[in-house]
Amino acid sequence: MKKIGIIFVVLLLFITSCTSNPVVIACVGDSITEGAKHKKQSKTAYPKVLDSLLGANYSVVNLGKSGTTALKKSNSTYWNCKDFSNVFSIHPNIITIKLGTNDSKPQNWNSEKFKENYQSLIDTFQTITPKPKIYLCLPVPVFEHSRFKIDGKVVRDEVIPIIKSLAEENNLPIIDLYHPFIGKENLVPDGVHPEEEGAVVIADIIAKHIKN
Repeated sequence: MKKIGIIFVVLLLFITSCTSNPVVIACVGDSITEGAKHKKQSKTAYPKVLDSLLGANYSVVNLGKSGTTALKKSNSTYWNCKDFSNVFSIHPNIITIKLGTNDSKPQNWNSEKFKENYQSLIDTFQTITPKPKIYLCLPVPVFEHSRFKIDGKVVRDEVIPIIKSLAEENNLPIIDLYHPFIGKENLVPDGVHPEEEGAVVIADIIAKHIKN
């Protein structure tokens, strides 16, 4: 009888684990999140790698859109893209936000509006029921050999301090993707977009934060 009881408990735990819903993670971001410059974008972008690292108890959805900003008024705002709407439709348990790189472009940058609009993004995502846990990601460095109109100094000296202040003011965790890439220009061939190996680095950092 004791042996039968143990078998029953094991089966019950197995059934429960199989029927429980996975933790849904929405990766909000720009081209780095979407997987730009990857030969097999759908398979090698960091959200896909993150999904693999976290295992069956998690479901990671790539909601990155190339060129987008947290700023509402820019050459391409995240607020107007379909991926923004999809964040609400999937009812995520966790949201990672990795925006700010394209905001630094000279035609876009406005420090006051950036903080205001990023705060609005946080507030809007917090209306989701049940309320998701939100992680703010510091952007990857922009290296000097970049041919894009992205200002690395603005990212370092203005974007990152603003994101840090928002994290503190909203009591939200930060995922630092900036400093781990310092001195690793080889992982960012065009100066902005980490290639496949760089995506693995990003996914590993995010996975460790989520698991902890």
